[in-house]
Amino acid sequence: MADPTSSGVPGSTPAPPASASGPPPLPEPARALLREHGVDAPRPARVLAALSDGRAWSADALVRDSAVAYTLVSSLLERLVAAGEAVRDGDGVRLVRPGDYAQAAAEGLADPVAHLAARHGRAAAEIARAVAEGPASDTDLDHVAATAHTALRRALFLDARFDLHDRTLLCVGDHDLTSVALALVRPQARVEVVDIDERVLAHIDAVAARLGLAVRTRFADLRLGLPPALRGAADVVFTDPPYTPDGVELFVRRGLEGMADPRRGRVLVAYGASETTPRLAAATQARLVRMDLLMEAVWPDFNRYDGAESIGAASDLYVLRPLSRTPPAPAESGSRVYSQGVNAKEARGRLDPEAARGVLERVAREEGTAVLPVGDWPKEALPEAGRVRLSTWWESPVPVPGCAVVDLTGGWDRLAARAALAAPAGASVYVLVPSSAACVRDERGQSALRAAVEPRFEVRFLRGFGAPGLTAVRLSERPAPDSPAERILAGVQGRAHGTLTSVLRGALADAAAHRGRPVNKRTARLATAGAPEWVGGQRLLDLPGHRFGQLREVAADLWERLGGS
Repeated sequence: MADPTSSGVPGSTPAPPASASGPPPLPEPARALLREHGVDAPRPARVLAALSDGRAWSADALVRDSAVAYTLVSSLLERLVAAGEAVRDGDGVRLVRPGDYAQAAAEGLADPVAHLAARHGRAAAEIARAVAEGPASDTDLDHVAATAHTALRRALFLDARFDLHDRTLLCVGDHDLTSVALALVRPQARVEVVDIDERVLAHIDAVAARLGLAVRTRFADLRLGLPPALRGAADVVFTDPPYTPDGVELFVRRGLEGMADPRRGRVLVAYGASETTPRLAAATQARLVRMDLLMEAVWPDFNRYDGAESIGAASDLYVLRPLSRTPPAPAESGSRVYSQGVNAKEARGRLDPEAARGVLERVAREEGTAVLPVGDWPKEALPEAGRVRLSTWWESPVPVPGCAVVDLTGGWDRLAARAALAAPAGASVYVLVPSSAACVRDERGQSALRAAVEPRFEVRFLRGFGAPGLTAVRLSERPAPDSPAERILAGVQGRAHGTLTSVLRGALADAAAHRGRPVNKRTARLATAGAPEWVGGQRLLDLPGHRFGQLREVAADLWERLGGS
């Protein structure tokens, strides 16, 4: 960068007089303001440079242009107005004498991938379309949409920095469609996406199908773990996690679990914090260091967003190098990793002891059998036998002596259908959620939940169950259907922890035997070999929601392949 005294960006000494060949220095109010920022003066100077075009700028627009935090931008504007250097114009602010600020513009750092973008015009256009057609941000998941240009630049960086030919990138969360961008830039790469947002998974699958991209999606609540098929499968990981320290640690840990050999791979993290809250960034970086990760590189303001003005609508790109095959054990922390909404640390969604006792007593009374609590129940309400952790319930089949009651209050209600399907065959299940949860609050949500668990379960919705504001979804197992396709589907639903390929083979053989025409393992294997590619390696619990309806079609098709009628 040019010397500040000659460019008009002030240092600790007064600027020299203007020369005949150059523009005058910045007005004194602006120079005084920049002096307060010391060596970091070039950042607010970017705001002044934008204002020098003479237009009226809103604070949000200046944040997005400069990557300077909103609090600093709004303070700078107020100071300029108070000093008579600027006036308010509608919803924005403009300089009175913009020509006096021409010197504010200075050379910045070079973009590491700008020179590559011109070669990828088609990819840029397809990414822009995919982003424009994508789902809106979900504030409960701390979504802030990165720009389409950012998705392209991420892909260009990944492709230039790493050899991804015939290798696997794992995207841990991908509302920003980095997966699609990388597959367009490097078609020979394999891309895996794991996310909790069903809309994101459906959109990525639709885009990948339209463009013929090698991108696969899986559902997961990362608080419970990574889908088994993704563990040890990736060479490089990318994540743009929630920006709480807990959120960054959780998403990075899941990324490390997904790496085939962490010491030979990298984890790339988009992370941002306002320059006014450096301790938050320091706390997050300390977590990463404790995980035995080397910060190999940090590219400032690499990622740009449509929103997130509090952190300058930008975040840095961290390139992390694992130093060990297995990261240290996590420190004790809460299960909530988001900064707002029902999943935030501040949320009040968990059961209190009185409500918990009311729920368990009512289930025991109505079912007349032993009750197994699953989830994070208050200790005061638990029976002598205790409880089963939700993560254990999710990982493998758990014996249920009578009836299971799964507590999904406090930010877990997205798992309602899958939590029911995780019950072993023959078990009855109650799934407890807030009455405001999307899966129970209206007919649309209830219909979607029913569709996900039928024909295995019969479903009833019981409002005010145990306490006002709670709804219990009672799921009782039905007899196996007579229809072959329905019987196959019910068989798959009864073994939700198994891989779909093997479970489909078993369910197909059962349906054939039920029809009085048994088949051997080889015949069942040949029939299931014709299943769609997305079936392979999946568990039902990890299957994106939009695939559940397609499973019914797969079951019918497999029966036809077997020559059934």
